[in-house]
Amino acid sequence: PKDAVKALKKKLSKNCNHKEIRLTLSLLEMCIENCGPRFQSLVVKKDFCKDKLVKLLNPRYNLPIDMQEKILTFVMTWARGFQGMVDVSEVKEVYLELLKKGVEFPSSDTSKGGPKASSQASTKSSPSSASPAKRSLLPLPVGPTLLLTPEQIGKLYSELDMAKMNVRVMSSILKENVPGSENPDDMNLLQ
Repeated sequence: PKDAVKALKKKLSKNCNHKEIRLTLSLLEMCIENCGPRFQSLVVKKDFCKDKLVKLLNPRYNLPIDMQEKILTFVMTWARGFQGMVDVSEVKEVYLELLKKGVEFPSSDTSKGGPKASSQASTKSSPSSASPAKRSLLPLPVGPTLLLTPEQIGKLYSELDMAKMNVRVMSSILKENVPGSENPDDMNLLQ
């Protein structure tokens, strides 16, 4: 897996050849679908995801819309997690950063599981990269599903991060204070 990711990084680094980038992205997609958690965990790291993939969205590369959407779909799909035991915290950070910058992600309408349509690739809301194989990376929903916009998802993630931080602060305050000799400021903060 390390050698494969290293080769993919090399192909994506400072490459302005659109055909090579397109083929590398297709190879990356196939590897993600067919390789295990060892490969997937290397791809979702910040040094690959942000420093190689997201950098290709820079205007100087002038990538076609369908390739930009493919990269954004990778980031969005990976941020939602894999079925295996893969830590996606770094790619989730990249996803949230892009949302905060106002990047519009392609629609995640996976109900149309048809083949990729190249005629729709130029429209911003096309599900051109939502192939049936991609959907297998997401956990299957149980019961009715609620479709959220990327902004709503980003807001939920930021609220969850805030809640996690509050729990950490409260836990540390509770550990430091001894019953009967509590610091009044700490008690006010806890309340």
